[in-house]
Formats: sequence, structure tokens, C-alpha cells
Amino acid sequence: MPLFIVLCSVLILLALIYFKFPPVLALLLVALAAGLMQGMPLNDLFHAIEQGVGSTLASIAMIIVLGAMFGKLIEVSGAAQRITEVLIRSFGIKNIQWAMMLTGFIVGLPLFYNAGFVILIPLVFSVAVSANLPLLYVGIPMAASLSVTHGFLPPHPGPMTIAPIFHADVGKTLLYGLLISVPTVIVAGPIFSKTLKKINVVIAPTFIPSKKLTQVEMPSAIESFTIALLPVFLIGGVSLTKSLTGKENDFFRFLGEPLVALFVSLLFGSYFLGIKRGMNRARIAEVLVQSVSGVAMIILITGSGGAFKQVLVNGGVSNYITALVAGISLSPLFLAWSIAALLRIAIGSATVAALTTSGIVAPLAAETGVSAELMVLAVGAGSLMFSHVNDTGFWMFKEYFNLTISQTFASWSIMETIISVIGLIGVLIINTFI
Repeated sequence: MPLFIVLCSVLILLALIYFKFPPVLALLLVALAAGLMQGMPLNDLFHAIEQGVGSTLASIAMIIVLGAMFGKLIEVSGAAQRITEVLIRSFGIKNIQWAMMLTGFIVGLPLFYNAGFVILIPLVFSVAVSANLPLLYVGIPMAASLSVTHGFLPPHPGPMTIAPIFHADVGKTLLYGLLISVPTVIVAGPIFSKTLKKINVVIAPTFIPSKKLTQVEMPSAIESFTIALLPVFLIGGVSLTKSLTGKENDFFRFLGEPLVALFVSLLFGSYFLGIKRGMNRARIAEVLVQSVSGVAMIILITGSGGAFKQVLVNGGVSNYITALVAGISLSPLFLAWSIAALLRIAIGSATVAALTTSGIVAPLAAETGVSAELMVLAVGAGSLMFSHVNDTGFWMFKEYFNLTISQTFASWSIMETIISVIGLIGVLIINTFI
């Protein structure tokens, strides 16, 4: 019954959006409908909606805002144009997908998906416009890299959170994860994106790069890359100092918080890309205000998606799926992937799916003697399966890339499914050799 309710909720949402209902209101209405169909008391239902909106926006709203400000400053200053020119010159237009894939891979290692996405999205727009290439052709390799690192690679917070539950060795998890990640991101990124050339996407006016600057007006390549990647350096510094000193430094841990890292980077960018290059404070303030207006609706839609997700979680969908698979005799690796995949499809949150699955199958892993590191990766792969309308990542991708629902399914949802399935195949192959 809970899975039938999830299916009905998704179909109602698709119907509302098809008939041009505003996505924010559609998501909230469907959240209400899903809660009522599950028999939730009204007080619990409204609490779940508040909890979903609050928890989602608490973790992402300021990141989106600061990321939009930071990205707009990099674009207006000419830093994005300089980076684009260097990438095109170094890789060539024919290989620009590989450049975006590599950039997404490097940036994705220390960052949560959402933070990495808002940092890199202005670069995607700039490259697509400068090279006159389809937006998804450029953007999918970047998104695939971020998603793969999110699911498979320490020191990313996802695998690092799951590893202790299975008592997995982080070094081995990273090694196996790299073996799986490389072919996965190649197939889900550059190869898959070539099938999306026919999807004609018009960049939203807010995100269209400004007019081209002259070589003299742009900052240097060193300045551009350093400032653009500063959030990555700050967040990555936490893991670096820990590996060098054997302990976590409180100061670097503070700087490594995504919110702090973006804020500090915005301050440095305002000075080195703005004031130092002759931009007065009034102009900088104007640029920052303009950037925020462009992401207001994205924040609201993301929060509403969080409400829908939380209603499903609080309604007991995850518990139902857990009971459904109890006692099934399957390979522990395939079972872990299957439970995580079902939870991901049903409730939307990759993090909730991964943590819930880990608690369910950890005892099974200990009993069967299967590799703890591969269990971490199997859960990670399953938690990425077929992202759709109950996932906030789905709505972020849709709104930033200005896609329709069907285009988002055809691009983002299929990309996530490819990553999940190839990840499982990689886990099973490695398991035969160890």
C-alpha cells in the first residue's frame, strides 16, 4: 500500500505540472495528499511538511544564495570567461566534455553535491555559450562527476558516514571506489551526454553570461582558477590537515564548512575580482543582489521538494520497504543495493536511503563475511538510483538548466540510473577478484 501511495503521489504531481500548476504549490499539495492517503494525523502531517522544508532549506538555502553570488561575481568579472578560454585551448572544443568531467570530479571530492553544483554551474553556462555547444552536452559530464563522487568516494561525506557503520577501511573504500568511478563517470558523462544533443535548452536570462570582455579587462588565469576553486581548497583542507597531522584542526574544520568556505571565497572574490580591478562597492552590491533574484524560485521549489520527501519518510515508507525485503535470500551486495535503490525511489533522499539501508544490512555483512568496503559502495550506488520528483536534486537540475519535467527525466534521471547500475556491476566484478 505505501508504494502504491508513492506511485499515486508522483502521478498526481506530474499531472499538476502538466496542466501548468506552479511547481512549488504542486509539491506542497502532493505532500498533503500523500500524508492524508497514508492516514497521518493533520498535526503530524503539517509538522512533517515544516520539518521537510526547514531541514532542506537549513542545509541548502544559504549555500544556493552564496553560490549564486559567488558564481555571478566570477562571471561578471571575466574569471569564468578566462577559465573557459583556458579549458577550450587546453582540451579543444571536441574534448570539452572531458574537461568538465575532470573539473566536476576534482570539485566533487570534498563538496556535497549541492555545493559543488552551484559553484560549477556558472562555468557550465559560460563554456556552453562560448563554445556554442548544447547546454546538456556540457553540463551532464559535470553533474555525473559530482554524483559519482557523492556516492562512491571518500573523503566525500556520503561514503565517510556509511563506512564506520560497516567498519570499512576508508583507504580500501577509496581504492575500490576509484576503480568503479572512472568507467561509471565516463559512461554516464561524456558518452551519455552525446545522446542528449537534440534536447534544445534555452538558458534562463538570469544565467546568460554577460558580454565578452577583452584580454586586458579579464583577470589572469591564475587569479581566475585560484578564486573559482577557493571553496574547494578550503573544504579539502580539512582532510589534508587531518591526513598530515593525524588529527582534525578546529580552525580548518570551521573554514571547511561549505557555508563558511563559500562566504570566505565570496569576500576574497569581491576584493580580488572586484575592488582590486576597479569595481566599486555599489557595483559589487548590484551584482550580488541580481544573482539572488535569479535563484529565489529554485530555493522555494527545493524546499517544497523537501516537504514531499519528509512526508514519505515520516509516513513509514522506509519501514515498509525494510519489512518487505526482510528474509529475502540474495547476495548481500545485491540486497544492499536493492534496498537502497527502493528507498531512494520511494522517498527521494539519497542520504536517508543510504543511512537507513546501512542500518538494515550491516549485521548481514558481518555474518556473511562479505567485503565491508564493497558493502559501502553497493549502498552508495543504490542510493543514487533513478532520482525523480521527490528528490530535491531533481528540481535543482531542472530549474538551473531550464528543463521541462520530461527533459529532466530523460537527462538527469537516466544519468543517475546509469551511475547506480554501473556502480552495482563494478561492485560485483570486484567482489569476484577479492
